[in-house]
Amino acid sequence: QLQASGGGLVQAGGSLRLSCAASGRIFSNNGMGWFRQAAGKEREFVGGISWSGSSTFYVDSVKGRFTISRDNAKNTVSLQMNSLKPEDTAVYYCAASRRAVSSNNREEYTYWGQGTQVTVSS
Repeated sequence: QLQASGGGLVQAGGSLRLSCAASGRIFSNNGMGWFRQAAGKEREFVGGISWSGSSTFYVDSVKGRFTISRDNAKNTVSLQMNSLKPEDTAVYYCAASRRAVSSNNREEYTYWGQGTQVTVSS
């Protein structure tokens, strides 16, 4: 019900745009989040957006570089990643919260996409 795409290989300093398409009744009333999981590490919160798109917030390590947006008419949420660093390398997941706002609490996210690999070379 959530399909993430847009991952790939990019050099440090480059950009990628991830997209997440939602199907069914998931989406317009749900906060959305992006998480990532690097090899051998716990899945971590990257950023989130409220159901209306009026509120976003990010983990400190990506502030000023990543931007989350959503298009409720198209049931999509995007993660624009600029100035990428090797430490951004991970599998990125989109997730839909059971709440109208997003948070960094994984327990609040009911639906998860399958993940898309982002690799940043130095």
